[in-house]
Amino acid sequence: MKYRVNDGCIGCGLCAGTCPEVFHMTDEGVAEAIAEEVAAENEAAAADAMSGCPVGAIEEA
Repeated sequence: MKYRVNDGCIGCGLCAGTCPEVFHMTDEGVAEAIAEEVAAENEAAAADAMSGCPVGAIEEA
């Protein structure tokens, strides 16, 4: 599975803190999905990051 962060990101950092293997914060202060394909061992954490996003900015790509 792949994820993407849309323009609604407010830069809270929750996703990067929850699953740093998939998300990181850019120099612009917003999140970005860095994994091309989420490894099986990171799927649960990535899904938690998506469901925990306070503005719903993480989507399945």
